[in-house]
Amino acid sequence: MLGSWVRAPEDSLNRRKAVFFCLRFSYLRGTSFFARQTRIFIMNQDLFTTKRHLSTKAGTVSFYSLKALEEQGHAIQNLPYSIRVLIENALRNYDGLRVTKENVETYLNWKPEKSDKDVPFMPARVLLQDFTGVPCVVDLASLRAEAGRKGKDVSKINPLIPVDLVIDHSVQVEYFGTSDALKKNVDLEFERNGERYELLKWAQKAFDNFTAVPPGMGICHQVNLEFLSKGVLVRDGVAFPDSCFGTDSHTPMVNGIGVVAWGVGGIEAEAAMLGQPSYFILPEVVGLKLTGKMPAGVTATDMVLAITEALRKHGVVGKFVEVFGEGLDTLTVPDRATISNMSPEFGCTITYFPVDGQTIEYMKRTARTDEQVELVESYCKENLLWRTGNEAITYSSLVEVNLSSLEPAVSGPKRPQDRILVRELNSKVQSILNESFQRSYVPVEARAVESTPGQLRSVQVNDGNHSYHLSDASVVIAAITSCTNTSNPSVMLGAGLVAKKAIEKGLDVKPWVKTSLAPGSKVVTSYLSNAGLLPYLEQLKFHVVGYGCTTCIGNSGALPPHIAKAVEENDLVVSSVLSGNRNFEARVHPQVKMNFLASPMLVVVYAIAGRTDIDLTTEPIGVDKNGQPVMMADIWPSNQEIADLRNQVIVPEDYRATYATVFDGDADWQNLKAPEGQLFQWSPNSTYVKEAPFFQGISEEVAEPTDILNAKVLLMLGDSVTTDHISPAGSFKPESPAGSYLINLGVNKADFNSYGARRGNHEVMVRGTFANVRIKNQIVEKEGGWSLHQPSGEVSSVFEVSDRYQKEGVPLVVLGGKEYGSGSSRDWAAKGPNLLGIKVVIAESYERIHRSNLVGMGVLPLQFLEGQNAMSLGLSGLETFHVIGISQGLQPQQQLTVQAQKSDGTLITFQALSRLDSEIEIAYYKNGGILHYVLRDLLKQA
Repeated sequence: MLGSWVRAPEDSLNRRKAVFFCLRFSYLRGTSFFARQTRIFIMNQDLFTTKRHLSTKAGTVSFYSLKALEEQGHAIQNLPYSIRVLIENALRNYDGLRVTKENVETYLNWKPEKSDKDVPFMPARVLLQDFTGVPCVVDLASLRAEAGRKGKDVSKINPLIPVDLVIDHSVQVEYFGTSDALKKNVDLEFERNGERYELLKWAQKAFDNFTAVPPGMGICHQVNLEFLSKGVLVRDGVAFPDSCFGTDSHTPMVNGIGVVAWGVGGIEAEAAMLGQPSYFILPEVVGLKLTGKMPAGVTATDMVLAITEALRKHGVVGKFVEVFGEGLDTLTVPDRATISNMSPEFGCTITYFPVDGQTIEYMKRTARTDEQVELVESYCKENLLWRTGNEAITYSSLVEVNLSSLEPAVSGPKRPQDRILVRELNSKVQSILNESFQRSYVPVEARAVESTPGQLRSVQVNDGNHSYHLSDASVVIAAITSCTNTSNPSVMLGAGLVAKKAIEKGLDVKPWVKTSLAPGSKVVTSYLSNAGLLPYLEQLKFHVVGYGCTTCIGNSGALPPHIAKAVEENDLVVSSVLSGNRNFEARVHPQVKMNFLASPMLVVVYAIAGRTDIDLTTEPIGVDKNGQPVMMADIWPSNQEIADLRNQVIVPEDYRATYATVFDGDADWQNLKAPEGQLFQWSPNSTYVKEAPFFQGISEEVAEPTDILNAKVLLMLGDSVTTDHISPAGSFKPESPAGSYLINLGVNKADFNSYGARRGNHEVMVRGTFANVRIKNQIVEKEGGWSLHQPSGEVSSVFEVSDRYQKEGVPLVVLGGKEYGSGSSRDWAAKGPNLLGIKVVIAESYERIHRSNLVGMGVLPLQFLEGQNAMSLGLSGLETFHVIGISQGLQPQQQLTVQAQKSDGTLITFQALSRLDSEIEIAYYKNGGILHYVLRDLLKQA
């Protein structure tokens, strides 16, 4: 029984969540909820008597009024809009348990200065993509499997809030440059991923509150922007701001439409699905002031690359960014979404654009209903969430970007924040070749097949139709890809106009360039076709290759064999140019060492030029039909030309038609046979989907954690180690541990697919953890996924060393530098280390999502104290480590003692900060992870 009595919240969904939280809360305190029979009083949700009513076209709704708080003396209008949304969320979800009065008051008392206060947030819905979504579904199905083995009611394990999964991460660019490339890539996608798709189709029927957008419909963030995001939601008669967690770090893209959303790991997303609040430190809010107007020739991509550079220099990791200023008035929602999309590249949690007239215009243009548009406008104006331009908001700090000063730019060759003006790229590439690869530059006209040692390399290639020189700096991949840019009609139509003008001049792409066009939704091809531009792109071999992330996430497919051979045999330093958001080492393609982010328009231009060692502002990109040089300026459309075309072809009918059938899928999806029933039937022969090992045989009681003793270092890493370095991503070779595993099971190399496609199989994923070819483990001499076993001194793969240590019962440590775990929100960057036997990571600083994910998988994140690191402490990585103080009781952000004993007995002792930042995270750690925590609660209820 629940004690003497319970006063429930107003609606049944919140009642279930509140009781669910009561059970979890008992674990937090380490006692039995039922045994204690504590009197639980779930408070009336209207804590400050702020509930009001609003009449709309769709009827009268109630809402929690921020204006009422203002009338009570709280200075709401001086607060950032993003903080106002958080306040409303806390007010609405207040129940005295999940959200306390102290939590609400913490929000209300927000100050610009850095806070150490922990606050909860409960998103309205969850967005998944299939790479991270499949493991989520596998985990949910595995939770049901373990509950079933214990004789519990498995139907109780369902998402409690809406979950939308968009299958967008699996299509690869194996075929390109032909009219049938799309069909061939889709056929191959289904052939490679049938087992995974059967699981997802089963989930749509088996779970409540779960939908799946089938393959070939678009990229999750673009679908979220154009369709899923509503701006304002109504549930149980209560209106409130839309909000979202997504299992992809670019989830903040919908901040551009006024939706508070950010990326979380799959682990945290699963907890949110099951009614668990997310706790985080009350954020600072950096004001991004935009002034001026973008000049002629400058695109939204140029703008976002400049903002990325500015915000990275300012330092916004773990903070909110909110945009204001008169420059905002000229930015459309797609322009704003381009900025918000790159929040993880800035390092911030969100980049928020308050709702205003541009928001309403976009909603109308994208076929939101009249009732929905009116609700958004009425609610936001009534509840102090409408941007007027006359605000007097106090921010934690300010960054100003003058849009009038911007120039065309790219970023690279391996970090998004490293902006290079187009007019300076030639000299920069020459410098990179000289400084990073020790190759002095040779002008194009002076290059020879037989290169002198120490000079730029060039090789003769014959593909059967053409013979040409392939050199260092040659562009071998030119990809119009990623929701960052394909969601923006201006740059997509601009790319089409560049292609049209290029064809009219008689230009073509170079024969060594692998081209691709991968729109984020089918709306893009509709308006490109309506504008008459798609045929011109196709003449330049920018055929549609798929509706998914493709090159942006490393699904660029193999280079043509003759190109791949030339690059490999001659160690060429070749380039890619892509309209994506990430260009980390080995991400785009393992054979491509220089990767530059650029607008879709510049992607087309560089494909025509065929190289990155060129100044597009002064050098011709080719010759016309009369042999006359053609400059980039000759084929570049004016801003007005793009705007006029955009206003002509972007119509609600295209959005309405596209999204009317978004959940239906094509014939392949509709004909796909999927299992049925409440429990998924695991196939022992599957190499794609296996029951997760984390929950099997879980005890229903929690053991107290102990000190970590006699641990060895598995990896010692430097600064800026990303989740791309840690998590399995992209393709893998037969000789790799993952490849060997599959070959031993009879899988041919041609059928390997990618790590991302096999995230539902932990045996593949653990073998690919820390297997990145560019990772630099400082306890071994060679680059890549290698480690050193002690005391044998034998060097082998990280997986093999880990496996050996685990058989010996040795816990493992990772030593890291600054910004450990930056990059995409990858749950396998935490699940993999868990399965490798890593018990603790000690780093100088962490990216927010990855630290949270480590906790969520029961891995202890420790942080060197200010001014200390592995080098300053004299650590070699060959010591034996002890972490002392865990068994004495854990507190948020306490200091623990670390001892590192060298082989000669010398002891290095230092203090490290525990990055268990809250009581709830301590509970997760004690349980072995967040899902273990949730499962134990469910087992108690069932």
